[in-house]
Amino acid sequence: MNRPPHAQNLPDPSVIPEEGWHCSHFYYAFDRAALQKLSGRQLVAARKEFIGIISEGEAGPERFQLSIVSGHKADFGLMIMDPNPLTIDRAHQRLLGTKLGAAITTTYSFISITEISEYVPTIEQYAARLVTEGEEEGSPTYEAKVNAYKQREPIMTKQRLMPDFPQWPATCFYPMNKIRIPDANWFMTDFSERNRLMAEHARSGMGFAGKVQQLITTSVGLDDWEWGVTLWARNPEYLKDIVYAMRFDEASAKYAEFGPFYTSYIATAEEVLAHCDI
Repeated sequence: MNRPPHAQNLPDPSVIPEEGWHCSHFYYAFDRAALQKLSGRQLVAARKEFIGIISEGEAGPERFQLSIVSGHKADFGLMIMDPNPLTIDRAHQRLLGTKLGAAITTTYSFISITEISEYVPTIEQYAARLVTEGEEEGSPTYEAKVNAYKQREPIMTKQRLMPDFPQWPATCFYPMNKIRIPDANWFMTDFSERNRLMAEHARSGMGFAGKVQQLITTSVGLDDWEWGVTLWARNPEYLKDIVYAMRFDEASAKYAEFGPFYTSYIATAEEVLAHCDI
């Protein structure tokens, strides 16, 4: 859920990134044996408290989204973003501290930070790329494309650093690394070649505009993987389509290593409980 800026206790500025927001994905499972130990009255109170905590979370961190997870890896998930990482973790801890928290197990978590990728061209780099692609510098077409990029650039920057969460039903998260093997070591490849490969990769993604929204966050130095990929889609079919299409790009086919995939569906707290028969 997106919400307007809020007034909270000012955090320690040393934990606030100079650029971007902290981002955490949490995945949880209900402990059915623990739930069976609750009386009917206790369960009613626990449900009410759970719904209240989720509502408070939606009004707390800058971004907060709850979803029902498909498959055995988890029952539900939270994606939370805020400038302050402790605000994010506090929302997680408050959930575990509820009456229902004793029957909730955290099955997976991933922490990262939003960033502007080094492969996103500046206005000057974009203009130079147009020339290499055959546009004549100073021509009406060249000027129109450069001006259009100038207008899009602030919007694209905000969406990468402080993204709005689309209210599309399907979402998917997975961590990834860039491979380090002798014949495909991403980190030993010249920047110009990496830039070319990522430009190709980006063009594949652009083919899904209006169907899929993507957010790449960096976890280098923060978690076990190097990046986290979050996708939202108007239909889960598009999640399959975009991942399949982009895996044929050399940047992915040759250099990418993928972690576990978590596919889920945006839901309210009431819907999560009803879906899980709580």
